[in-house]
Amino acid sequence: MPTYEYRCLGCGHELDAFQSMKDEALTLCPACGAERLQRQISRGTGMIFKGSGFYETDYRRKKGAAECPVESTESKPAGCAGGCACHEGK
Repeated sequence: MPTYEYRCLGCGHELDAFQSMKDEALTLCPACGAERLQRQISRGTGMIFKGSGFYETDYRRKKGAAECPVESTESKPAGCAGGCACHEGK
């Protein structure tokens, strides 16, 4: 569930509310009691990757694929013995 930011247009009170996306927006200010609470556009949160993450499971080279000693992805350059993941079959 997302956290929404609200600001009262009457007194300026700001608050965060942990709500379902299906819930109606809050309107009653807990500070002044006015029904002038307005949902704000939030900057959101940054993404934090912890643990082994997507790199380990989705983007890592397959086991057994050799690293290419040459930095080129075109046809097999001199110095590349072939069989590496980047020049396989070239």
